[in-house]
Amino acid sequence: MSCVSVPVALIDYGMGNLRSVARALEKAGAKVHLAPEPGEIPEEARALVFPGQGAIVDCMKSLSQTGFGSFICEWLWRDKPFLGICLGLQALFEHSEEGDCAGLGIFRGQVQRFAAQSGLKVPHMGWNTASFRPGAPLLQGLNASGEAFYFVHSYRLPCVPEEIVWCETDYGSRFVSGIRHGRCFATQFHPEKSQSKGLQLYRNFLDMSGS
Repeated sequence: MSCVSVPVALIDYGMGNLRSVARALEKAGAKVHLAPEPGEIPEEARALVFPGQGAIVDCMKSLSQTGFGSFICEWLWRDKPFLGICLGLQALFEHSEEGDCAGLGIFRGQVQRFAAQSGLKVPHMGWNTASFRPGAPLLQGLNASGEAFYFVHSYRLPCVPEEIVWCETDYGSRFVSGIRHGRCFATQFHPEKSQSKGLQLYRNFLDMSGS
């Protein structure tokens, strides 16, 4: 099914690079609805996108105040298409070292700061390769063995349950740069900053959401 005009709700919690995510989704073919609270998500929305850039403590506070925390849990329980980006990945897990902050706890795992290493700059910023698991979904037009995407982060997931690993990246050591479970997907990298390959990933997500 064509991804053109697939209605997508984009969580607007007052943080991050919301406009660039919205523009990239629209370029990929989505009809984007900005939603500052769950009650403003239209009934026709086929997918939910959770962008993220900033501090997770502020992010989790906003999710609690708006009601999006419980809404996301319900959305994922119903296996409706979901895409988390950067903090939108980290917030799905149990705990982050950043601010000693509890996450939504949807998946098991601890978000940790990059370990201090000689020559390793933190934040991890710029292009790096994500290597996808064999047979991973949403890879139409992408190279599963390694595709370059744009990263900006100081914290990462070194380990998550094996069954939800979508892709991994090396920076000082191996970390999980993408997870998937049912129709839930989340990336540590920013597809909206990743040029043609990021747009292709958005198109693949929209195709899945509209089917």
